[in-house]
Amino acid sequence: MNSPQTNQQLITELQSRGLRLADDSVGAPSRRGGAGPSDHKAVTIDGRTFMVPVHTGPAADSPYVADTPAVDGSIALRRGGVKLADLAFPKAPRFYALHAADGTPYWKIAQLHGSDVLATTVLQTCIRYGRRSTSCQFCAIGESLAQGRTINRKTPEQLAEVARAAVALDGVTHMVMTTGTPNFSDRGAAILVESALAVRAAVPTLAIQAQCEPPDDPAWFRRLKDAGVDSLGMHLEAVTPDVRARIMPGKAEVTIEHYLQAFADAVAVFGRGQVSTYILAGLGDTREAILAMCETLIGLGVYPFVVPFVPISGTPLEHRAPPEPAFMRALLAPLGRMLVAAGLRARDIKAGCGKCGACSSLAAYETDGDGAAPAAEAA
Repeated sequence: MNSPQTNQQLITELQSRGLRLADDSVGAPSRRGGAGPSDHKAVTIDGRTFMVPVHTGPAADSPYVADTPAVDGSIALRRGGVKLADLAFPKAPRFYALHAADGTPYWKIAQLHGSDVLATTVLQTCIRYGRRSTSCQFCAIGESLAQGRTINRKTPEQLAEVARAAVALDGVTHMVMTTGTPNFSDRGAAILVESALAVRAAVPTLAIQAQCEPPDDPAWFRRLKDAGVDSLGMHLEAVTPDVRARIMPGKAEVTIEHYLQAFADAVAVFGRGQVSTYILAGLGDTREAILAMCETLIGLGVYPFVVPFVPISGTPLEHRAPPEPAFMRALLAPLGRMLVAAGLRARDIKAGCGKCGACSSLAAYETDGDGAAPAAEAA
């Protein structure tokens, strides 16, 4: 078994460099396109499951290789022919074999993320998608829809049906509901309210995270909470105005100041640590800018889920290089210490991406000292 520090470094390396597969048929099918995590495959090392790029350009040249399974079923992770660890690929969940009452396969309605998270994009279209002048350059929300791997609108009834099966058959413990932005008023909150109401009625014990842009009226936060949403995600993605304007020109019109006020309003409803935001490292923001924003967010009681940017096929940024592992270590090590000092840990989030943690090695840096990265790496 690897030490906590070894796992920090190995996971960070894999999520930046990607992984080559000697046998890509092993485990659950990898995801291509969609709202994310895309072009990834779920990988388990030392009992922890995380998402690793396998279909990106950098992954094709990765120094890390997953061997074909041995006779006993074990799979070696190697670099330069040297074995680093044993890994496993989670099997396809049983609910994938089922169909909704209208004939739609369950896997087109919601997918398993990590090891125990049910995730769905309730509305697979976005008002900004499809126009270079407004779309987020990293987003592939329309790719899986165009290729027939999902459906555009998942009804509350469909979501409730799949959630019930995923909990009963595969032990799912929490659910993520995200959405494309349908309008410039509630920004998807209304769709999420009706979806959460249906899932909560069908599976009262299932924790739910909803994700949308900040709605125009903070009253939506209470409506989401009353509908059964346990935690909320509102995603900045980039933290400085120039990077936001260049990478996500439409979404950048919702200013950082507006986000910060929305975060404060949402924390007042959901509580400290139950509001989070995605920050994509590698889009152009400096380490210092990201850490400064994280300090502000933590002060508000918001969990900043910092993940490495992954160039997704079919997007304008598909050829952009992911961040170097050294950059991620220098960012995540001090951030992990900041989170611990503030009493905000991934394990305490009730539901959602931060709790799952599969798309970042951040949680591996949330230690009290023994597993923290060396000071030289955080400099």
